[in-house]
Amino acid sequence: MKKNILFVMNNLTCGGAEKALISLLETIDYAKFNVDLLLFKQEGLFLSQIPPEVNLLAEPCGYKYFDMSIKTAIKDCIQKGQFDIVFSRLKAGYIFRTEENKAICEQKVWKCLSNILQSIQKEYDVAIGYLEKSPVYFSIEKVNAKKKIGFIHNDYNKLGMDPKIDEYYFSKLDNILTVSEECARVLRSKFPQYKNKVDVMYNIVSPAVLNKLSTEKIDIVKSGVTLVSVGRLTQQKGFELAVKACKNLVKNGYDVKWYVIGEGEERVTLERLIIENDLLENFILLGLKENPYPYIKAADIYVQPSRFEGKSIAIDEAKILNKPIVVTNFSTVTDQISNNQNGLIVEMNPKAIAGGIKRLIDNVSIRNSLKENLLKEELGTESEIQKLYDLFRVGQKGINK
Repeated sequence: MKKNILFVMNNLTCGGAEKALISLLETIDYAKFNVDLLLFKQEGLFLSQIPPEVNLLAEPCGYKYFDMSIKTAIKDCIQKGQFDIVFSRLKAGYIFRTEENKAICEQKVWKCLSNILQSIQKEYDVAIGYLEKSPVYFSIEKVNAKKKIGFIHNDYNKLGMDPKIDEYYFSKLDNILTVSEECARVLRSKFPQYKNKVDVMYNIVSPAVLNKLSTEKIDIVKSGVTLVSVGRLTQQKGFELAVKACKNLVKNGYDVKWYVIGEGEERVTLERLIIENDLLENFILLGLKENPYPYIKAADIYVQPSRFEGKSIAIDEAKILNKPIVVTNFSTVTDQISNNQNGLIVEMNPKAIAGGIKRLIDNVSIRNSLKENLLKEELGTESEIQKLYDLFRVGQKGINK
């Protein structure tokens, strides 16, 4: 008999966790599992990529009122006589106004959301909250399942969350999965009482799929040195450092065009910074691209200027496409890059980022050495799905090592 599995996620916008979920859903054996997917909002770049075998559940009623202005939400709820939602939305509005930390704000607002969201009536064998905060909390409080798994997709210390809030929810999980050894170490250190629940499941990446997709024709003209970065336009990804590094390169006579694929709340800030540094011809924000791989393939150098990551899918993809890579020294970087072996690790500032790029531009032998070493690596992670299958088994406490 097939097992019934539920995945819970916020939406399918352009983040690494969203991309990882799609890759996972493309890999699952649907002959063995019935898979439902609940999205709080059915939107995002990857929505069209949900496999046809997946049953997409309706959006939770009431969630939309927490994703619109309080004035609009209250007016609509009063007109419909939904006064329970009015009270919860007002309380959430107070938290939005008074809690400056975005991560803790989301944690606190969950209680208001929980008061108005209905439980799912169907019983599942396994429920998986595929992202920290609300998806995990929903899986615990609103889903009837024999086993519950939570995913943490980043270095917990860098997420800015309140661990005291998560202590309760983590106590209700059967397993806590994360994406790298360093992320697992951080979780075990932060929550020693739950260290036996923590396991690593790497994001699923398929070299065959990436290489096939990378052959699509794209609309950029190669001239000088082509740099490419992929990521949400948020402070986490450090793109303002990249703009300043680009200025350094241009000032020193390097002919570069730096393309950034992604979207986010930092776009206006970055556009202003690009104009202030007279880089309109050198630093180009391409926005979202459903298929970023031809752009990575077109790069002479791939650059990841992040402040923190869990396990960067974009870096793995650049490795698969055999690109010389420059990355900043974020806490989990050595899970993916060995300095001077398969990439360059530089300090987290514009001068150092520019310096790493200059080194690769000026020294062909280093570029070739990095690429040769990448060719020797086993980079496919399709077999990671077996770890999830291990946890699906009745009585299984953790992943078979």
